[in-house]
Amino acid sequence: MIAFAMPLLLQALPAAEALPPPQSTCDAPVYMVVEGRTLDRARLLAYGKAIADSEVYQKLGGYYVTMPQPLEVFEGDLPQGYVNLTVRFPCIENARAFWNSKVYQEQILPIRQNPSAGDYTVSIYAEAPLREDMVGRVGDARFIADFADHGVPQVERPVVGPAAQGEQP
Repeated sequence: MIAFAMPLLLQALPAAEALPPPQSTCDAPVYMVVEGRTLDRARLLAYGKAIADSEVYQKLGGYYVTMPQPLEVFEGDLPQGYVNLTVRFPCIENARAFWNSKVYQEQILPIRQNPSAGDYTVSIYAEAPLREDMVGRVGDARFIADFADHGVPQVERPVVGPAAQGEQP
C-alpha cells in the first residue's frame, strides 16, 4: 500500500519541498592509460605542469596511479622515450569530463599536440573486481568522496562519450 501511495504523496508536495536528487552513482572506477613515445620532453613537462596547475584532476577525483617510466622491463624492448602513465578516476563520466573540459581541450592539449610532443594512445579501462580471496587483504578499491558535482566547464561539442557519438547520455 505504501508503494502505491508514494507517487501520490510526491505529487502533493510543493516544488520547494521536492525530494533531493539521488546520490551520485559515480562509483565504478576507471583507469586512463596514456602510453607511447615522448619526442619532446620539454613540451611534455610543460603539458604536465599545465594539468597540475589547472587542478582539473583534483576536481574530478583523478590521480596518478603509476609513474611514467618502468622500474624494470621483464620482457621485450621499449623504444627510447616510451612512457606509460595511469590515472584513476571515480567513473567513466569523470574521465570524459576531464577529456571534454574546456581547460583541457582549449588550453592544455594544444601544448602537447601543436607541435606534437610524442606519439601516444589514450584509452580507458574498467577496474577489475576484487577477487574474493583478496577481500580484507587489500584496500576496498573505492572512492569515499563524491566527485559527481565537479563544476568543470565542458567544451560545446564533446570529443569523447555518448554525446560525441550523438547518443543520449
